Amino acid sequence: MNARTAILELRSVWGTGGGPEKTILMGAERRDRDRFDVTVCYIRDVRDRIFGIGARAGHLDIDYLEARERHSFDARLWRALRDIIRERAIDIVHAHDYKTDVLAWLLGRRTGVTPLATAHGWTGHTTRERRVYYPVDKRVLARFPRVIAVSSEIARELVRTGSDPDRVTVILNGIDPMAFRRDPSRRPDARRRLGFGDDEIVVGSVGRLETQKRFDLLIDAFASIARARPRLRLAIAGDGSLREALDAQVGRLGLHATCHLLGHQTDIVALHEAFDLFVQSSEYEGTPNVVLEAMAMETPLVATDVGGTRELAADGEHALIVPPHDTAALVRAMTTVLDEPAAAHTRVAAARRRIETDLSFDMRTRRLETIYDALAGARRTKPNAGSASLRVPHA
Repeated sequence: MNARTAILELRSVWGTGGGPEKTILMGAERRDRDRFDVTVCYIRDVRDRIFGIGARAGHLDIDYLEARERHSFDARLWRALRDIIRERAIDIVHAHDYKTDVLAWLLGRRTGVTPLATAHGWTGHTTRERRVYYPVDKRVLARFPRVIAVSSEIARELVRTGSDPDRVTVILNGIDPMAFRRDPSRRPDARRRLGFGDDEIVVGSVGRLETQKRFDLLIDAFASIARARPRLRLAIAGDGSLREALDAQVGRLGLHATCHLLGHQTDIVALHEAFDLFVQSSEYEGTPNVVLEAMAMETPLVATDVGGTRELAADGEHALIVPPHDTAALVRAMTTVLDEPAAAHTRVAAARRRIETDLSFDMRTRRLETIYDALAGARRTKPNAGSASLRVPHA
């Protein structure tokens, strides 16, 4: 390419966000700087008092800004985004959620930028999201020249709801294998900071304390196992609307001495240094970053067969994969890992090799840049084409 392509990564989120934030922020930092200028723009509602993305972005070498809104339909937001596109000569607006998908499509029609979206999944549980926002989002995405799905399951849903299969590309999430690397020398300190003794066995999990993560099932499974294993402990890192309900469940089961709700944690590496087993108990996911983190950190893994989990980790080879909503299956898999350490060691070694090759973040970034190149090429050859009629080669 003779000139760099200007990308606007656009995302709307409250609070501290989730897995997509890791992908967006790291992707901007790891881009090919000779070919792509990337601006990361987060839409921030001024009513959000715990917004934490800016602080995370401040530690990275990226171009980050915020477009602020007073409420969900603030007209000033539209003007701010158009100004950003004009001032930075943006070529591609890359959206990451149902709100920014609509904005990217409208900006494409009004300003001529090319819209691109990554579908991370439709994981909200409110009635408005399920009945209004998500159906509208899928219809809008069907008009995009290209949509990235983070799992084959999401890709199938896009095609089912109208997207041209030739315009949908699956790119699994990736992770930095150098940033996520186990160091046994750090284990004693990591465990002391969390309050665990050297002789205790720690089952860990990480995620927002919301319905989709089904931590209630994990707590029930842990309760069944812990009766015969007095040194077993459960540590769940994360915060959310179900914290009080989960704490009450822990109390009813008499687990306050052995089950710990750690709250929001920023040092995921340190958590895994303390864990002996990681469990992902979700009922639905996109491509779960927590699975990638466990694989990279060589933490024995039990995970539910949802979203792109099986595409990341093969059952019996990299992890033990169980059906969702099945407490008994969680119990059996967790027991197997604890009772068969040699087999668990073989799986974690294979998982680490997969992280270092197919699932490295640099590999993911190069795949994404192939799509940027294709869209930029289509802009050069058809500069006046409408966004809904653009066709680009399949990556």
